Amino acid sequence: MKKQTFIKQTEINATPAELFAWHERPDALERLTPPWEKVKVLERGNGLAVGTRVVLQMVGGPLPLRWVAEHVEYQPPHLFADVQRKGPFAYWYHRHRFEPTARGTTLMTDEIEYAMPFGQLGEWVAGWFVHKKLQRMFDHRHRVVIAAFAHD
Repeated sequence: MKKQTFIKQTEINATPAELFAWHERPDALERLTPPWEKVKVLERGNGLAVGTRVVLQMVGGPLPLRWVAEHVEYQPPHLFADVQRKGPFAYWYHRHRFEPTARGTTLMTDEIEYAMPFGQLGEWVAGWFVHKKLQRMFDHRHRVVIAAFAHD
């Protein structure tokens, strides 16, 4: 299985604790989901602790697709991570990092390690599309978080 890595980093005008708490809000996932994505939250856990599951219903082509993610790392206020237990990828591991900077801000990093279904064929057919979709999605997510912490 050939794994790919996607990383998006943004400096946010907030502390790691503030960013971590924002991501633990019950409505954070809905706020982070781009409006063009057809996603419905079917099940949500209470927070981001290890063992918490999220079940999403998405549209992946002509058929609905269920995505089950489970949180597997939890180190407040610096890190939480989730893995795909069921969904469209052969492998998906998403780390959310919050590292303080010398300027009193936080470097927020989304790091995703993933593998396409159907191995090399899946990569060849849809790899470029998935990378472009991740870029667009995480650009949106980071803009949402920047706006949430914009200080006048």
